Order: sequence, then structure tokens, then C-alpha cells
Amino acid sequence: MLTKKIDNIFLGFVLCLLILVGIEQSMAIAAPLPKAEAISLGSIQTLPDSPSLESAVDRFLTSIPAGYYTIANVEGLKNQLKKPQTLLVDVREPAEFRAGHIPNAINLPLRTLAHNLDQVPYDRPVVLYCSSGYRSAMGVMTLHLLGYGNVQGFPPSFVGWQTAGEAIAKP
Repeated sequence: MLTKKIDNIFLGFVLCLLILVGIEQSMAIAAPLPKAEAISLGSIQTLPDSPSLESAVDRFLTSIPAGYYTIANVEGLKNQLKKPQTLLVDVREPAEFRAGHIPNAINLPLRTLAHNLDQVPYDRPVVLYCSSGYRSAMGVMTLHLLGYGNVQGFPPSFVGWQTAGEAIAKP
């Protein structure tokens, strides 16, 4: 069971990376998968060497509504933060957080996120951000794979917030 969750998290990271970087998946960069293990993509079961793996991944990715996992701009984040139940999570390292962060954010570094799930509510909106969008995207995918349906990322991240001239907090 734990191995399957780890496999799902790894698949999520890979998919997230492909989405963020815009790399078209090719067999040249894809790592070979074990032959006898089935891969589960939601309700889709497929064998790694089957031609339907690519189509299963494609169906999964195209089923995600546009903007579903993201708040695309500073104004959208400001509107979300007007809702007092929203939790804003900075997934950067503590030194980055201390140098400046979006007001009212808590710091849960990406590398410790799985150890701090008790601080991430299931029943309230959660928004993750980092410096440029990469770490927050990995955090969003990780939390979604762990069953959180209330998590979004803020891809403009701290740089976008800062560039827009918004207030910066320091502890």
C-alpha cells in the first residue's frame, strides 16, 4: 500500500514537471517501468508496456479543468485571501521565508510537507506558493495525491507578488 502511494506521488511529480516545463514526453526521457506491475491512473488500470499507457496519461491530463489547480494572478490570490478560512502556505525554505513572504502565510518547506500534514486542513481552502512556481506545483500534486481536494497553487508565486508591488512581511 505504501509502495503504491510512493509510486503515485512519483508519477504526480513527473506529470507536474512535464506540465510546468512544457516538455513533450518522449521515450528518450522516460524511465523504463517494471514489466509485470500494473499502473493505476485513477480508475484506469494499465500495464506499462501497453500502448494505452500514453493514452491513459493523456486522458488523465486532459480531464483536468483549466485553472483547476491554480490561482493564476495576484488579483485572484488577493480575492481568495479575503476569505478568512483560506490557509496560505509558503513552501520555500525557512531562510527564504525569513527574508520576506506574503503576509499571513505559514512556512511549511516542500521537503517537510509530508511530515506536517497535521497543519494542512482538509476542510478549508489551501493555497501554496514558492519563489517561481516549481516547488508549489510539486506540493499541490503531492497533497492531491494524498487525498486533499482543497489545494491550489499560486504560480506567479513570491516573485509575481513582489513584482506587483504587494506588501511583503518579515518575521
